Amino acid sequence: MKLTLNKTDRLKSKKAITQLFEEGKSFKKYPVRVLYLPVTDTDKTKAGFSVPKRLFKLAVNRNRIKRQLREAYRLQKPSLEQESGKKFVLMFIYMAKEEVPYVQLEKSIASLLNRLKSV
Repeated sequence: MKLTLNKTDRLKSKKAITQLFEEGKSFKKYPVRVLYLPVTDTDKTKAGFSVPKRLFKLAVNRNRIKRQLREAYRLQKPSLEQESGKKFVLMFIYMAKEEVPYVQLEKSIASLLNRLKSV
């Protein structure tokens, strides 16, 4: 299986995002919080990534963190799809006030996805 994060894997629908924030549940593992909503009408799990502007004023810093979040998710995504068989709409939100090392982000995403498998 290819480890890719295609355009079809990204959460872009305003309707789905609104529904996620209104009806979704969440849990966190520092420095990332994940909002999730199980869905049945889609064939893929879709994910979005967010870094608050109030914590990181410079776009270059926000974009770097989002790239790191996407990469950590991309590497862990196959385990979620193969083992659980469920489909979700996900939003990963960065919570830390400072940049953390990529290794910590990767461990956090892996932990969140493992917990998501049992939901």
